[in-house]
Amino acid sequence: MTEAEPLGGRYKIISQLGAGGFGQTFLAEDLHLPDHPRCVVKHLKPQTKEDGTLSMARRLFDTEAKVLYQLGDHDQIPRLLAHFEDNQEFYLAQELVEGEPLTNELTGGTIWSEGQVIGLLQDILKILAFVHDQQVI
Repeated sequence: MTEAEPLGGRYKIISQLGAGGFGQTFLAEDLHLPDHPRCVVKHLKPQTKEDGTLSMARRLFDTEAKVLYQLGDHDQIPRLLAHFEDNQEFYLAQELVEGEPLTNELTGGTIWSEGQVIGLLQDILKILAFVHDQQVI
């Protein structure tokens, strides 16, 4: 992928947000929408491009995309905007959620009150309950 070519003909990569064993995550602009809103593009790269493996990866990718579309109805889960394949590699475009990573909140030496911990856990459990109600987990 070159910087001059938008991914999927639509997403202009601005910067890398993270990387892991299965792919990379980028901050991007959606060139098809007015004002080019920012979003997150996740690049999921299959470990091999053999026909059988690629076919299975494509099925799993499509299933994951359907689940993410379904979960996007919750106001605390980023919406899936699009999913596409380009050159036998897979991409998800999701809503950008502005804010600080949770790791910035949980810095070493910071002691949370019991109320803060309970509040955080209640927020997380509400989201997990929603995901469970959608029969995802």
